[in-house]
Amino acid sequence: MGTYTVYDAAYKGDFEFVSKKLEEDPLFLNTPDSSKRLIMHWAVLSGNLKLVTHLLELGSPVNPTDDTDMTPLILASSAGHTEVVRLLLQKCDDVNHKNAQGHSSLQYAASKGWTEICEVLLENKADINIADERGSTPLHRAASKGLMQILKLLLSYNKEIKINNKDIYGNTPLHYACEEDRQDAALLLLEHGADIECKNREDKTCLDLCSIKLAKLLKNKVSNN
Repeated sequence: MGTYTVYDAAYKGDFEFVSKKLEEDPLFLNTPDSSKRLIMHWAVLSGNLKLVTHLLELGSPVNPTDDTDMTPLILASSAGHTEVVRLLLQKCDDVNHKNAQGHSSLQYAASKGWTEICEVLLENKADINIADERGSTPLHRAASKGLMQILKLLLSYNKEIKINNKDIYGNTPLHYACEEDRQDAALLLLEHGADIECKNREDKTCLDLCSIKLAKLLKNKVSNN
């Protein structure tokens, strides 16, 4: 077996081990591992609120980046640790930080269906239309996966949300909902103003991508409005 490091302990949420090591050598707090992650990066993944609080009290930075530009907030948001996210946001001044692929905390939370975390991030001024390197927004991600609670939350920001934003392929969230046959998601997007005639880079509308059943549902909804 390999050596049980302070980073392993932080990832497991082992408060006693981490706190003891930091008492023995306070320099561990700001010493990165081989992936340039600090103890804080691993601690937030454990979801141990007591441990993360302790690290912050000792003076750990809130926004350190690893070798892929991941911050503790992005990691906690992706892992679904709501209370850790709330704690970090009390001190974090970069809610819209993106990693090397252009993914933000809100994008990860939206993609994984963490509704409460999305709510908290948006309340703390997360950019609802933030896009990654492929132009994909949180709405694209939620639509593609048919995550209805996330979609309803995002669409409730009707003055801010850009429902017909296109990614680098020219696809809107409605394109992806149709392509993945997310019927409820597609109908909800249409209800909130998604453009059924919008074409992607292959000159295809959402109707060109969806099932016969969904195409009929969408056409009926348009004709009844």
